[in-house]
Amino acid sequence: MQRRSWLRNMGGAGLAVAGEFLQRRATARDPVSSPQPPASRLPGFGRAKTVLVVIASGGQSQLETWDPRPDAPAQIRGEFAPIQTPVPGTIICEHLPRLARLADRYAIIKSMSHEDLDHGSALYLSLTGQYHARLSSNPPPKETDLPFYGSVLEWKRPATNFLRSSVLINGPALVPFEPGPGQYAGLLGRQFDSLMIGDVTTDQPAIPGMEQLEELNFSRQARRRQLLKRLQSAKSLASQPVGDMETLYQQAYGMLDRPAARRVLELDAEPASIRDRYGRHRAGQACLLARRLVQAEVPLVTVIWNHSNRGQDRSPEDLEQHGWDTHNDIFEVMRTSLLPRFDQSFSALLEDLEVRGLLETTLVIGMGEFGRAPLVALERNFAGETPGRKHWAAAYSIVLAGAGVRGGATIGTTDRHAAYPTSTKYGPWDVTATIFHALGIDPADHYFDNANRPYPISIGQPITALF
Repeated sequence: MQRRSWLRNMGGAGLAVAGEFLQRRATARDPVSSPQPPASRLPGFGRAKTVLVVIASGGQSQLETWDPRPDAPAQIRGEFAPIQTPVPGTIICEHLPRLARLADRYAIIKSMSHEDLDHGSALYLSLTGQYHARLSSNPPPKETDLPFYGSVLEWKRPATNFLRSSVLINGPALVPFEPGPGQYAGLLGRQFDSLMIGDVTTDQPAIPGMEQLEELNFSRQARRRQLLKRLQSAKSLASQPVGDMETLYQQAYGMLDRPAARRVLELDAEPASIRDRYGRHRAGQACLLARRLVQAEVPLVTVIWNHSNRGQDRSPEDLEQHGWDTHNDIFEVMRTSLLPRFDQSFSALLEDLEVRGLLETTLVIGMGEFGRAPLVALERNFAGETPGRKHWAAAYSIVLAGAGVRGGATIGTTDRHAAYPTSTKYGPWDVTATIFHALGIDPADHYFDNANRPYPISIGQPITALF
């Protein structure tokens, strides 16, 4: 790349990061006159055995979910009406009736905000807590990327009870048809990738190839491992790809050696009524598997609720392909597929965790990479025949529950069009800080790459107002 091109690409990201840094520095407390207490003394520290993150990929509209504006003009409020919840003053979209009844179980943060306006780099921001070097772009994953928060946990706190510390379900997240950045270990190396599980609604095992073959007894398998080890130790084969393959082999053998861990992934063990309650679709069954992993005490579980952020462009009739990137046809797609399915699976997850006594020790987060514009309009450059909403990162909403979160709370406010925060802003960096904080890890601590260079676990601050 030419120097001029590099500077042009870096400029936007650099200004955004600098702006966030200066803003955070301006609002930070003076460390001498009012020093920050130790992380362990802040509310919510160590309250979670597990953090479960549900990613609504594509940009979930705040106006059609958690922050409706019924008094705004029609071109802003949209077609849907709000519905009352048991929490006085809290309304959400009429197409989320199950979640409306559970409003006293979760908190809504309405003042999420950042500067990135495209899916790939905004997904990266959401999954790493830091801006990509190419702001508002769709870059491919690279080995030099900052690591996924799950990979940082793999480095910081290796698995004990289960095979891995972090599991990512229904992945990889496609943007819209190729894997987006931020969901891999990046500069930490492949050995710290989260365990990634794809579509769990097929007839195949959650992780293909993990069946124990009858003809492969213990002694024969042991001889195969020894042969493989001798081959991989040969100097002529010493290389990064071989090292990556060895890592994958060791992880696979770890699963074969632990049948109990494999059984956690078997959804057929669940009663039909439970599977029906979550919904017999990819997102619903992914959420059900997430609950099983919580039961197995996996510390960090991430569900990519919809694997493609805008699969409806290619397959409008296949509801499994629909994503939250609703530039056009927003009301049709949300009414017929996105909102009913999300209402079903996310509410089932919260209720199931609560009934089993797991919500008290599980921090549940539901979020997207940004929101949608407070203006309904038809975009000619996108598929669809009726209006939708553009990308919008200036204000959007997320929800959190469990592990000491104040159910029924609303944190942050937005203006009369749900366009801009009118209170303290929070960013994805604060969400990653909250994840580690809830797990009892100081987000101000560091991890190190293969060259022993330090990186902060998070540049954000835990959202202690939640607890």
